[in-house]
Amino acid sequence: MAVKEVLMLGNPLLREVSDDVADFNGELVKIIKDLEDTLLFLQRSKGTGRALAAPQIGYTRKVILYKTPETKLIMVNPEIIYKSAEMFEVWDSCYSFDLAFYIKISRHVSIDVSYLDEKGKRKIYTFNDDLSELFQHEIDHLYGILATDYLNDNRQIMMKSELDKGRII
Repeated sequence: MAVKEVLMLGNPLLREVSDDVADFNGELVKIIKDLEDTLLFLQRSKGTGRALAAPQIGYTRKVILYKTPETKLIMVNPEIIYKSAEMFEVWDSCYSFDLAFYIKISRHVSIDVSYLDEKGKRKIYTFNDDLSELFQHEIDHLYGILATDYLNDNRQIMMKSELDKGRII
């Protein structure tokens, strides 16, 4: 298990639709460990971030790891089964953009996600607000969708340095 290289915008593997996980032993255990090692490294080195999807480190499998000091959540084969009609705007970035720029996009305020845990047990969870946005972003990765795909207008993109200065459009 190791820290893996994060695939960057432009890498064709980020555009592939990931496969469902069927084997909950060998490969899944390795993917989860590599996701955790890589996410912890990114959190320490970048000072931000809460989640990572398997395709971002080269595994075309439907696996997401969410980790904060308080919580660890592993989602296998997640599927959004409900999206609220209400939307909100957010400045989104991504480790696969090296967090170099942010994109203003709309996301659903609330979603319900059906997924399997690392042991294969089915769960359904409702996510609201920032977690709703986060898991929409991560689940998009499993289908080859990037935040840049939601860009409608070049005024909706901003370098991190400008966002840090408070120059929000």
